[in-house]
Amino acid sequence: MERQNRRKVRKGKVVSNRMKKSVVVSIERVYQHPLYRKLVKKTSKVIAHDEENRCRIGDLVTIIETRPLSKQKRWRVSEITRSAHGEPAAVSLEEEGGSP
Repeated sequence: MERQNRRKVRKGKVVSNRMKKSVVVSIERVYQHPLYRKLVKKTSKVIAHDEENRCRIGDLVTIIETRPLSKQKRWRVSEITRSAHGEPAAVSLEEEGGSP
């Protein structure tokens, strides 16, 4: 029996990089309220693993769900889609031998 590997993938913005090999990523989602039909924004912050400390505050990153790495870390940075300075970075950390 094959087990399919369906990991969650999210995009977000780096809001803190003060920790070693870790960043805080803010993920914003927009949904419509079921009764009032108003668009509501919800923001959640997750701690993601950044093995090479490449992420800076303001970077747009793609994170992927992974095994528990510590008490709070369940996500890993897979690529930096846009740098904080605006230039498109598209640095994939998966291909460069990022963490398992």
